[in-house]
Amino acid sequence: MSAFGYVREVPVRFGDLDTLGHVNNVAYARYLEEARGGYYDEIVGVPFETLDTVVATLEIEYRGEITRDQTVAVAVRVPRLGTSSVPMEYEIRTTDPDSGNATVAAVAKTVQVNTDPETGDPAPIPAAWRAAITEHEGL
Repeated sequence: MSAFGYVREVPVRFGDLDTLGHVNNVAYARYLEEARGGYYDEIVGVPFETLDTVVATLEIEYRGEITRDQTVAVAVRVPRLGTSSVPMEYEIRTTDPDSGNATVAAVAKTVQVNTDPETGDPAPIPAAWRAAITEHEGL
């Protein structure tokens, strides 16, 4: 597993499961959202619910199943910053309760675009965000 500077544990909820007892593919996107929110809250210092960002890109590569008894953690990193865009890379990791073995259940990428709240047009990333992300990620 690769080095990521931020990891957020996410509970597997009963409603995440499909009829086969596996986490449904849609829940993976919600896990990313929860980790992304935590990154903004804890690393950037901006409450997630106050952001004026939109998700412009979402890619998920599923590598394995997740079941209700597993522990899930989502690792997040920002590999670079654009003028108005914040690309993020993720690993959704699971830990088997019996063996303790950790595996990567999915890898993902998103691109968030900061927007002007009045016009909805792309807007430059605020200097404070850029400084916090750059310091955390060593960019």
